[in-house]
Amino acid sequence: MQFLVDGEDTEGHMAMAEMIVQPQANVPPPHRHADVDETIRVLEGCLTYRVDGEVRVLQAGDHCFSPRGSVHHFSNPGDVPARALVVFSPANIGPAYFEDVAGVLGSGGPPDKEQLVAVMRRHGIELAN
Repeated sequence: MQFLVDGEDTEGHMAMAEMIVQPQANVPPPHRHADVDETIRVLEGCLTYRVDGEVRVLQAGDHCFSPRGSVHHFSNPGDVPARALVVFSPANIGPAYFEDVAGVLGSGGPPDKEQLVAVMRRHGIELAN
């Protein structure tokens, strides 16, 4: 996730990032943002995107909106990387969240789920049941 615009640029109104999802990736787990709307537009490749039980296959040029509180999840079932533009509004999710997640995932060994959940919670994200 490479942030092109973050909350510091927009007085917290929105953040925008370019996301690359590797082939066969099934990330992140189903989750919701309590206070953030998320819009994604696929630039290359395709993503399977689920929002509150509705599943769509997004091709280049397609977009999907996940309103705050909705349970959403995406994957790349294809054979090539998918590239997408992601907008978070307001900018409550930004580079700090992904840096914190990378710290947990890069600590060696299997990821500590409790630490990961704590990071998510600090940034207003919760795993769906």
